[in-house]
Amino acid sequence: MIEWNFTLFSVVFAVISLCCIMVFFQHYKMKKIMRTLNQMLDRTLNGSFTENTFDESLLSAVESRLNRYLSLSVISARNLTAEKEKIKELLADISHQTKTPISNILLYAQLLEEQELPEESRDCVAALRGQAEKMSFLVSSLVKLSRLETGVFTLHPVLNGVTSMLEEVSEQFMQRAIEKEIRLSVDFADACAVFDFKWTTEALCNLVDNAIKYTPAGGQIVISVKEYDLFCRIDVADNGIGISEEEQARIFLRFYRSQSVSEQEGVGIGLYLTRQILMGQGGYIKVASSLENGSVFSMFLPRES
Repeated sequence: MIEWNFTLFSVVFAVISLCCIMVFFQHYKMKKIMRTLNQMLDRTLNGSFTENTFDESLLSAVESRLNRYLSLSVISARNLTAEKEKIKELLADISHQTKTPISNILLYAQLLEEQELPEESRDCVAALRGQAEKMSFLVSSLVKLSRLETGVFTLHPVLNGVTSMLEEVSEQFMQRAIEKEIRLSVDFADACAVFDFKWTTEALCNLVDNAIKYTPAGGQIVISVKEYDLFCRIDVADNGIGISEEEQARIFLRFYRSQSVSEQEGVGIGLYLTRQILMGQGGYIKVASSLENGSVFSMFLPRES
């Protein structure tokens, strides 16, 4: 009986020992595989990946597939770079080929306006000049949008003071606001944020341009700044026609134009371009509005990169 118990104990001990050895071996094998995969990923990230083994093991198959994937990725990256160069050249051609004839049309329209013309001819010349200006704005906006979306123009956000951007926007639109009998006031707060000065100024100009366009004579536009822990907010508030709640989610879509403002000039690119510029540098835009009660467009710029 004692001998049988000892034999049973020996068998159990042997089985447990064998299980422990198998678990230890599997753990060692898995750790080795993970270490190899980690090394493969490190070589992939630093661009020095090569296939090291050429057998029928699973790791060898992974190495082979990873090598094929990286080769295809390099080819795709080269093709993408080539396509961007073609798009860049195409945009440059479009910009150059359209700029000259549009400028000429505007010049000739201006020369005609200086001539002694019948009243009906003056109306035609004024309409011609207005349509040429609209075409110039449309082509310019489309070129800007295409360059931004295709990565031809890239954003370079750095720490900037907000005041200089507000001063530039104020100088650009103050006279236009006065001519429309709109009071434009700017809060020149001493705030800083991380943004691309040129493109962010373009985004803010789009908001102020819309505010002037959709605010009637005698109205008011206020540009103000508020700082938070993570963001700097720039508000463009007006007491214009406002935007209905159901349309507020659509106004940032490309080429969207509300039926209520169809008589106003515009192509529906400004707000879309503004949103793309802000998103491209870690910011975002919000709107608060209601019909006949004006609108507040808020640009949020990150304070740290």
